[in-house]
Amino acid sequence: MSTLSLAVRDSTTMLRRNLLHARRYPSLTLNLLLTPVMLLLLFVYIFGDTMSAGIGGGDRSDYIAYLVPGVLLMTIGSTTIGTAVSVSNDMTEGIIARFRTMAIHRGSVLIGHVIGSVLQAVISVVLVGLIALAMGFRSTDATALEWLAAFGVLAFFTLALTWIAVGMGMGSPNAEAASNSAMPLILLPLISS
Repeated sequence: MSTLSLAVRDSTTMLRRNLLHARRYPSLTLNLLLTPVMLLLLFVYIFGDTMSAGIGGGDRSDYIAYLVPGVLLMTIGSTTIGTAVSVSNDMTEGIIARFRTMAIHRGSVLIGHVIGSVLQAVISVVLVGLIALAMGFRSTDATALEWLAAFGVLAFFTLALTWIAVGMGMGSPNAEAASNSAMPLILLPLISS
């Protein structure tokens, strides 16, 4: 077998390991999926009338079109916190030392974390997007190709933030520090226009 095929095999094994962790801890996965949905519902149905006045007092669809991109970016940011915590746990609990004694590709553990996090974020973004569509989010100007391009940009943004979170997890002394250091990734959409 070539080095590339061994790296792909080992990375696939580590991805399966991370997905099994997600299945074994359903509260973490539900938190990842339900938090952005609850934020979307909260900001549309509870605070929507008051906050939509700040963007010109248009109808609810204008406010939803304004709100959904920020919630989608916050969804991606919250996914990366889980990645930073799980990488930190792997680094501090000794599993990496065990993996070093095995004949596996050196980067496969991190690649497995990154691919698993990107998959979780994509599922979360699709769920939030479907709920936003059910609430009235529409785009009259975008074509299907433009929507696909927007989804691709979100996927690459997820990939970039996930690698940043992996670095934060590797540099953190424990899971709590990893969680706190990755917290600004959720707040990035709030400081932008």
